[in-house]
Amino acid sequence: MEEGTIVYIDYDLFEVDSGKLIETTREESAKSNDVHEESRNYEPLCITIGAGTLIPGFEESLEEAEAETDYDIEISADKAYGERDPGAVEMLGPQQLARQVRDPDNLQVGGPVEIGGRKGTLVMFRAGRARIDFNHELAGKSLRYNYRITKVIEEKDEMVMTLLKMSTGSDDFEVEFDGDDVSITIPEFLG
Repeated sequence: MEEGTIVYIDYDLFEVDSGKLIETTREESAKSNDVHEESRNYEPLCITIGAGTLIPGFEESLEEAEAETDYDIEISADKAYGERDPGAVEMLGPQQLARQVRDPDNLQVGGPVEIGGRKGTLVMFRAGRARIDFNHELAGKSLRYNYRITKVIEEKDEMVMTLLKMSTGSDDFEVEFDGDDVSITIPEFLG
């Protein structure tokens, strides 16, 4: 696939060591792995090849992939979310914690923490000291993607509509072409 190509992909993402399904666009996979969410809409993910929105190892595989072909790839930690960085684990005292966390009374070990725009996980909280891990939760882990490119967007009108939907979440736009010029009518609720 060329960089800039817009595609829809169906995928399952597993942690290699545990075999645990982390993320999926496939409802049947979610059900068979006991992670199904009734309120979620399972559908292929729309992405732009080479846009850098996915982990590097998955981006590289997609660049070499062909539509309507099943792939099962393993991605090492360095091509996924990186190796764990011990320097990204910090200790905070009670005063620091109270100043920097919005609601320190609701902190729970294993729960999310946001400090100075950085997101982490509270891994220890005792004797007034807190250890916060700012590594990504999948840092240091190898991942396995099972995926298929289900559709390649090639027509310019569909490309424009897809980009608008990716950016706004809405497909209520009206699009008209005059040669290479495009006119877009924005829905009232976005105006």
